[in-house]
Amino acid sequence: MPAHIRLALPDDAHLLPRIERSAAQAFRSIDEMEWLADAATMAVDRHRQLIARSTCWVAVDADARPTGFLSAERHGSDLHIYELSVRQSVQGQGWGRKLVETAMEYARLNQLASVTLTTFTHVPWNAPFYRRLGFEHRAGETLDKRLAEILAQEYACGFAPDSRCAMSWRVPRVP
Repeated sequence: MPAHIRLALPDDAHLLPRIERSAAQAFRSIDEMEWLADAATMAVDRHRQLIARSTCWVAVDADARPTGFLSAERHGSDLHIYELSVRQSVQGQGWGRKLVETAMEYARLNQLASVTLTTFTHVPWNAPFYRRLGFEHRAGETLDKRLAEILAQEYACGFAPDSRCAMSWRVPRVP
């Protein structure tokens, strides 16, 4: 069976923190961010919640083993991406892009307004990656209260000022 994307299953939940930890090893290449390689991962119980809501997808390899995931949740008319992680050994093969495109398609099919997220502003595989997929920065008047609160919480956890940003992708309206 070739590699593909599918909805995450309850039995996948305990595998996802290990994938997130592997993905985070890429931060070791950035001096001021290397601590993220050892930072806490999303809890298994939180993964289970998002899996139950059918807003968590996994990239699986030819042996049906998860190698990446995207965990999101609906907030009103938005789908918010909380975590996108791809095992370090398969990074750069397009699985992150395919996972994000799957979330974008979910938003389209469910007639949502946008897909949102917060991410690192200057890390190449963060904001620049999302920008290439059509996401735009949200700041000032375009930053809604929910995203502003998420950013405030992230800064309260110790992220450097202006290191994070909110982004969104507007779901195209079909006439």
